[in-house]
Order: sequence, then C-alpha cells, then structure tokens
Amino acid sequence: MTDKITGKDSVNVYWIKNMAFEAEIGGHKITIDADVGVGGDNLGPKPKPLMLVALAGCTGMDVVSLMRKMKVNFDKFNIKVDADLTEKHPKQYIRMHIIYEIFGKDLRYDKIKRAVELSQDRSCGVSAMYKDVLELTYKIELYEV
Repeated sequence: MTDKITGKDSVNVYWIKNMAFEAEIGGHKITIDADVGVGGDNLGPKPKPLMLVALAGCTGMDVVSLMRKMKVNFDKFNIKVDADLTEKHPKQYIRMHIIYEIFGKDLRYDKIKRAVELSQDRSCGVSAMYKDVLELTYKIELYEV
C-alpha cells in the first residue's frame, strides 16, 4: 500500500565552478563542495555529511518540541551523529549513531527518553527513511549544570 502524498519538497542546485554547487532550499542557500584533493575548493560541506545534518535537525526539532510539551526544562541541547561508511564504491553509510546531549538542572530522564523514543518511532521522517536502509542507534546523555 502506498501512502497518500500530502506535500512535496524541491531544491535547486546550481553549479558554481569546479566541484562547487549552490543549493537553494526554501529561499536559503548553502554551498556544497568537494575536497581540494578531488578537484574541489573546499568552499562548503560535502553532500553526504548533510544526510547527518538532516537526521540531527529532524529528530532535534521533534525532541525540543516534545520536551517543551512535557515541561522538561533544559539549558542546552546538542546532537552528535556518527556514521560508518563503506570502503567499496559507491561509498554508503551503513550505520548511524545519534548521541543526544541534554544539559540542565533536575533533568527527568524518563521524560527525555520518552521524547527521544517518540521522535525515533513516530515523528522523525528522516529517521524512518534511514531505518529502512541502515542500522540506526542512539543514546541519551544528561549533564547537570
């Protein structure tokens, strides 16, 4: 069964020079490029790591929204994503690991864990897509400040 389509995202990516491109996303621009060793000028991030940014941003926005609804007060929130890349071409991510770092006073692990679980199991479309093609794990680290 195919899901009903309810929207569409589009981007425009324009070649600048050498291996550099400018991506326009919803009126915002980002330059992507390759390393000097492969013909680029290192003017911006390489495309593949932006997949990690998409994952961190998607789940991060979910978790912030859910923690606010659950009245979890926090001072700082950081998300790290590590990914394992195959050696053989085309090089692909085969595993991603998310580390949620939450800083604050009197942090409630049970509520934060629930927010992360809801993001991973129900809300984050990027996580859902990635889970279909690679191993996706996470851990939560709380820091009292």
